[in-house]
Formats: sequence, C-alpha cells, structure tokens
Amino acid sequence: MELYLIRHGIAEDKGLGIKDEERSLTKEGRQKTEKVAQQLVKLGLNFDLILTSPLVRARQTAEILIAEKLSSKLEESSHLAHDGQISSWLKDWLEPRNYSQNTQLALVGHEPDLTNWAEILLWGEVKGSLVLKKAGMIGIKLLETGSPLGRSQMFWLTPPKYLL
Repeated sequence: MELYLIRHGIAEDKGLGIKDEERSLTKEGRQKTEKVAQQLVKLGLNFDLILTSPLVRARQTAEILIAEKLSSKLEESSHLAHDGQISSWLKDWLEPRNYSQNTQLALVGHEPDLTNWAEILLWGEVKGSLVLKKAGMIGIKLLETGSPLGRSQMFWLTPPKYLL
C-alpha cells in the first residue's frame, strides 16, 4: 500500500481573530495547490481515496485534489487533525478496512504531524529529520504484512517548488 502524506496549502495567518480550525487557504495557497495538483495528474497519480483532516485549510486542499481529478472519493478523519496518532489511525481506521496492497491513499493534514507519522513509519520514532513544505508530499510504501511502524519505505519527498 502506498500512502501519500500531503500538507495543506498556504493558509491565513494565525492570530487574525480566526479560530485555528477555521483558517482558510489564501489566494496564493489555492493557486499553488492547484498547480501542484495539476502536476501530480501529469505524473499519472490517482488516489483510491483522499482522507483529510477536518480543519478548513486541509479540507480545501483535499477538495482541490478532487477537483483536479486525483480521486473521486473524499473522506474526513479526526485522526488527521492536530496531534493525531499514527498508531490510533492504523488500528482504528486503516486495519478494519482491509485495503489491498495496490491501494493508494492520500492523507491531507498538518505539520508536524505528517512528518512525525512518516518518521515513525520509516524509523519507528520521531527524529525531526524530514521537512514537509506547504502543499508538499511524502510517499511511503507500507509492508504487506505485520506492523509498518519502523519498517516502511519512503519513495517520494517533493517540495512544491519542484512541481510548480
């Protein structure tokens, strides 16, 4: 199975009297995210499902991916909100669904959660080594059997500037 961890696009600044969970993508954030999505389409990507954080900026990013035809299916998961735990997501969300090994899932969320998830999948612990820019993506291949924690393989790490 392939997981594509995608950070939301550029959003409104914190502290403008807007609750964090209600912060929207900026005009620039929408435009850059659309360009990134268009390049992903040109590269032949297609996700079986896009799973998004319930926060507005992540949801808007996921909707752009849907609009660009990277998937036809969109779901929301509280696991992808701030401070979500990869172990809980694996146990409560992923395992019961029993997806095939050919499944490609896009997870749209936030930092530092997404890089923490990637590092736990790769090395079994958070090392603070990976950087995921806004509208960037990390691709992780999960093992066919057993726990993927500390046993997965990274195959993609792209900052958005290489896709614009």
